Amino acid sequence: MTVTLDQIRSCLEGSIPAVLATSAIDGTPNVAYVSQMQYVDPRHVALSFQFFNKTRENILTNPQATALVIDPVTGSSYRLSLLYLRTETAGGLFQHMKAKLAGIASHTGMSGVFKLQGADIYLVQAIERVPGHSLPRPAAPRNLLNALRSASQRLAECCELGLLFDTALLVLAQEFGISHALLMMADAPGERLYTVASRGYGSTGVGSEIAFGDGVIGEAAAHRVPIRINHMTMEYRYGRAARDGAPRRAWPLETEIPFPGLAEPHSQLAVPIVGAGRLLGVQCVESPEDLRFGYDDEDALVTLAHLLATSVLALQPGADAVAGAAEATIAPAAAGTSETVEVRHYRANHSVFVDGEYLIKGVAGAILWKLLQAQAASGRCDFSNRELRVAADLGLPEVGDNLEARLVLLQRRLAERCPAMAIEKTGRGQFRLRLRGGVRLLDVDA
Repeated sequence: MTVTLDQIRSCLEGSIPAVLATSAIDGTPNVAYVSQMQYVDPRHVALSFQFFNKTRENILTNPQATALVIDPVTGSSYRLSLLYLRTETAGGLFQHMKAKLAGIASHTGMSGVFKLQGADIYLVQAIERVPGHSLPRPAAPRNLLNALRSASQRLAECCELGLLFDTALLVLAQEFGISHALLMMADAPGERLYTVASRGYGSTGVGSEIAFGDGVIGEAAAHRVPIRINHMTMEYRYGRAARDGAPRRAWPLETEIPFPGLAEPHSQLAVPIVGAGRLLGVQCVESPEDLRFGYDDEDALVTLAHLLATSVLALQPGADAVAGAAEATIAPAAAGTSETVEVRHYRANHSVFVDGEYLIKGVAGAILWKLLQAQAASGRCDFSNRELRVAADLGLPEVGDNLEARLVLLQRRLAERCPAMAIEKTGRGQFRLRLRGGVRLLDVDA
């Protein structure tokens, strides 16, 4: 029976190192362990290039090679006939393998020794099963195709962006058995991601940020490829990425929101959410178990991310084209108490503090300040997405402004940190700023 590369992807997880045999021009053989063999597509694999050793010397002069891989579950062995094609030193595949190698190095105590110099691409010419005893493969814990079907139905029923975000994390838990997950949306001009929803952590971390290129999440965003690590690594931990990726600026006030995440994640998978040719965000999952996410899980979550992207686009810019045409209602703001809070706005980065406590910054901070100023000047409490989208002072990009996602972020930060204010949806593309007391506004030119 013919064996295909798709059928033996589990052999390429790195649990059991592959063995690679090459030969010099004079026929002298060389056999070595390979730190990482990566599935690329049904006809190609990539091997990690870390050192200029005998293996490297051989393939540059004689591109034929043979690899032996072993299934970590069944013990079945397979012999692959390979032909070296090229080496990639940048791009999505390289970054994926770099992150994965960091996890392998950390797991084996070789951090600081393993350093990826390139991804060697090989054509798989033939696959042969090596005769021998093997164990039966246990049944999969869940049917991923059925999970995707159920998830797609549930996402399609969402008619509001906040509900979509929560449902996306809920289906990960209920359909895919993934207890720890978070969803981040992209601020493309700022090359950062901000958390809009999370599940399975002590705090939500809503509003926390990651820079493009930092950690598993940032690499997935920067290169628009899924990044999967199946062993704990300090280099790519979410918390460290959030801290180390923060720009070092002379800013006297604390505006960092603690990032959610497991203290010691042993498996991580970050999948970019891409729609209409642009990055919308990143879906991230993690587990305290080694080897929790395999190739099949990655395929399923990539597909889920595509479904999520379609729903995000459907609920964003075009959603308020009709509903937003009407003028926002002018009405007195509701007041629930007689207490007055001080809202301080810093123009330098649109940071907003309420009674000295940090609330939000960036575009979401600029939106809140604009709404509060309008309310103070005219008593307005009803607004539309459309008027915010055309407001030049908010600094929204012309394409892909993610306005609705920023409003969800602001709504959730207010719900968590500021009971004196709330944002409530009143219709499609319409919302209300509700004040539960007096507000004193201070604009700081700093």
